[in-house]
Amino acid sequence: MQQEIVDLGKQVALITGAGQRIGAQIATHAHAAGMNVALHYRHSAHGAHDLATEFNTTRENSAVTIQADLLELEAADTLVQRTLHEFGRIDLLVNNASTFYPTPLAGIDEAQWADLIGTNLKAPLFLSRAAAPHLRTSCGAIVNIVDISAHKPLPDYSIYCAAKAGLAAITRSLARELAPDVRVNAVAPGAILWPKENAPDARERASIVANIPLARLGAAEDVARSVLFLARDANYVTGQILNVDGGSSLV
Repeated sequence: MQQEIVDLGKQVALITGAGQRIGAQIATHAHAAGMNVALHYRHSAHGAHDLATEFNTTRENSAVTIQADLLELEAADTLVQRTLHEFGRIDLLVNNASTFYPTPLAGIDEAQWADLIGTNLKAPLFLSRAAAPHLRTSCGAIVNIVDISAHKPLPDYSIYCAAKAGLAAITRSLARELAPDVRVNAVAPGAILWPKENAPDARERASIVANIPLARLGAAEDVARSVLFLARDANYVTGQILNVDGGSSLV
């Protein structure tokens, strides 16, 4: 029997790092598909509040903002409980929040380890733990934002790459552990947006694009559409990592 596309109307998404960049696009696509959204942010208050105002103007009481530092363990329970308080359910958890910067081996310190592992690996795991009972109830989904550097490491980014590789492993592990009630998948972006800090210069950018088979940079919308696909259209897909990289993982 053919399965229907999931109707996201009145469903609820909790999206971390939703105040800017890729997270804001994921939230925009989820809301446009009919979902109510809980927008987590740490520092990007202006972006998150503006986005919530836009969403609530379009559809009343459809968005809330939640500030939390994901490096604090109790933040996971806070985010889930606040989302439940506002909307009464959780159908989709998107672990998008990320910290990204180089850590050349000679200069690595424990603070960098705690920051990069905490944001990119520890927080998604404990958020998944906090949300899992409620996702089981709603037969919901988790989508983690990984990175193609999880299997194609970047030089000088060893901690970040290790964290994303760990998140890819957690994706597959939780897909088995939470089945059949909760689907768990990931999107692995390639070159989508240049980082705000430590951005490559013009020559480096040209070199990066030249090595992408599709010969262009991706857009945040490409990631957002892929998250929506996994949440809405892929109801027989779990434990998968979807590369959204213009073919970069092939070379």
